[in-house]
Amino acid sequence: MKWLFSFLNSYGMPAMLLLILLEYACFPVSSEIVLPFCGALAARQGFFYPLLILLSAIAGLLGTTLCYVVGRIGGKPLLDRIMKRFPKTRRGLEISFTYFHKKGAQIVLLGRFIPLCRTYLGFVAGAMCLPLPIYLSYSFIGIFFWNALLCGLGYFLQDNWPVVTSWYTRYKNILIPALAILLLFVIAAKLGKKTEKQC
Repeated sequence: MKWLFSFLNSYGMPAMLLLILLEYACFPVSSEIVLPFCGALAARQGFFYPLLILLSAIAGLLGTTLCYVVGRIGGKPLLDRIMKRFPKTRRGLEISFTYFHKKGAQIVLLGRFIPLCRTYLGFVAGAMCLPLPIYLSYSFIGIFFWNALLCGLGYFLQDNWPVVTSWYTRYKNILIPALAILLLFVIAAKLGKKTEKQC
């Protein structure tokens, strides 16, 4: 991991955005480590927090769209071949398929808060032929909030950002459902206000 931190320190924001893009494109880097560190580094460099979240969300959206395109072109047969060739991906893909069948397009948003599902969601959404505009809009909202949370913790904790990883590991079974429920309430409240205005 030292080379990674050195790379980010040397090249700043472009390196951070590239790494976030790769993380969302299923490269083996953990968002629970990368995002808080990027937040801490951005704070040390005096980078404006709202702009950091916006740019990181765009980078994440580009990364997950690559997975969507692969899933859309290859379909379920390609995912079956991936699971056979890389057995470690089986559990994540199967979890993503299960959630997708239960929740449909909503899981594209909520899945950003669910371990394993978050990683493979783009492949599954593409293979299930979810329309691209729906995928992009739901993904952007989920990625924005997830990045805002983890980058924000790193940004405001700065040198204490490794605490985030230990908190996440210890409390993820409670934290993730709580965040997902909170996010649903926020979205429902906003949709309710829009409906009132239209009436």
